[in-house]
Amino acid sequence: MDIAIKISVVLVALLHLYFMYFEMFAWESRGPKVFRGFNKELFKPTKSMAANQGLYNGFLAAGLIWSLFITDPLWATKVAHFFLACVLVAAIYGAATVSKKIFYVQGVPALIGLILQVLKEYL
Repeated sequence: MDIAIKISVVLVALLHLYFMYFEMFAWESRGPKVFRGFNKELFKPTKSMAANQGLYNGFLAAGLIWSLFITDPLWATKVAHFFLACVLVAAIYGAATVSKKIFYVQGVPALIGLILQVLKEYL
C-alpha cells in the first residue's frame, strides 16, 4: 500500500510540474495547440497570468515532493493529505468554471491518492 501511495503522490507531483512548465514557459508555443478553442492572439497578453498559475502549480508539486522526504510517517501523511486536498479543490473549481476534463486530469489522481492514504489508516 505504501508503494501505491507514493506512486500516486509522485504522479500528481509530476502532473503539476508539467502544468508549471506549460504555463510558465510554453504558454505561447504549446498553448494554442492545447487550447484550440481560444483565439491565438490571447496567448501573448495572458502570458503573465498563465505564469502566475504555473507558479502555484509548482508550489503544489513542491509540497507533494516534500511529503515524500519527511521521515515522520504521521507528519508525511498529513502534509501529503493537505497538498492532495488542495489539488482536489482546485480540480473541482476548474471543472465547475472551465472544463469538466480538469477534474479527470487533476482531481482523479489526487482523489485516488487521498483514498489510498485513508484506506491505509483504516486497514
